[in-house]
Amino acid sequence: MASHTIPPVCQLLERGASQLDSNACQVAVPLAAAAFLPHLGGVWVTDLAVAKVLEQHGQQVQLGLAAPAQCSDGALLFWPKSHALGLWWLQTLCHWLPEGAPIEIVGEHQGGIKRVPKVLEEAGLDCARLDNARRCSLFATHAKPVDIAAPEWGEYSALELKLATHPGVFANGRLDAGTDMLLTRLAQEFPKGVSGSALDVGCGDGIISLWLARAGAEVTALDVDAFAVETTRRSLALNGMEGSVAIGDMLEEVAESFDVIVSNPPFHQARDVDIGPARRLIEQAPSRLRPGGKLYIVANVFLPYRAALEACFERVDTLEEDGRYRIYRASSPRRTRKR
Repeated sequence: MASHTIPPVCQLLERGASQLDSNACQVAVPLAAAAFLPHLGGVWVTDLAVAKVLEQHGQQVQLGLAAPAQCSDGALLFWPKSHALGLWWLQTLCHWLPEGAPIEIVGEHQGGIKRVPKVLEEAGLDCARLDNARRCSLFATHAKPVDIAAPEWGEYSALELKLATHPGVFANGRLDAGTDMLLTRLAQEFPKGVSGSALDVGCGDGIISLWLARAGAEVTALDVDAFAVETTRRSLALNGMEGSVAIGDMLEEVAESFDVIVSNPPFHQARDVDIGPARRLIEQAPSRLRPGGKLYIVANVFLPYRAALEACFERVDTLEEDGRYRIYRASSPRRTRKR
């Protein structure tokens, strides 16, 4: 594959400055890097879409929040865009790995890696720069029990509901404005409550699932990331509500059908706009809706979802728009999609 398609962090790693042995674990790998990793002891990720790519390339993958049982001789941490999540991963690795085990941290300069030396210093960890190229840096330290004050599971309140939070989850600790707009509109769509089954796709902290459950629906929630799955489960428990929550990449693993599908679908992959997941949701939704069922989506106004919706549904309505967000309602799936 042409070198220009290789992400900068992987180009940096190809230079050979890493000192990790073959039993080390690669952690929090971003989707763009998943196809270009060296084969070490294994890979630990929380994102199902990343795990699928890794498995396609022959990697040994641990998916979820539980640490791998093997490959604990060291770790290569891909520093995430969320600084708080990076702190969580660093603290987790320091407690999981044997004391003195090597930890290397790699990332792009514009992704926050430059802050890592200060983070390590404040945590009382040693720090060495192993390499610096492609606007990326690779740092090395060693594990020991530390208290980095990394954010853990927390709580907040919104719409008279209790929500669990975690730095690895969308809109951590706040009600997203687009989701708020969507739920306000759903209250108008279902003034007498939501009967039947409802699917929340990309459940995040669970606010949509909680709203649907409170409105009377039998709720199923999906998210591609294990942090979100656990957070939604915690949110349901905080409110004494029931719902089925599972990890899933859009609707690919969904066999059931629903009366209502609701989503604030993701459109970012790192710093890039990626509407691929939302397009897959739109294309898959018709076969997962019961007769008379409807799909509700909230999206930023600049995202080109209408054409995709109209290719899959006979009727597509814009229910509301405020200059930032647009709410779509799609119904009557087409038997044959437009070409």
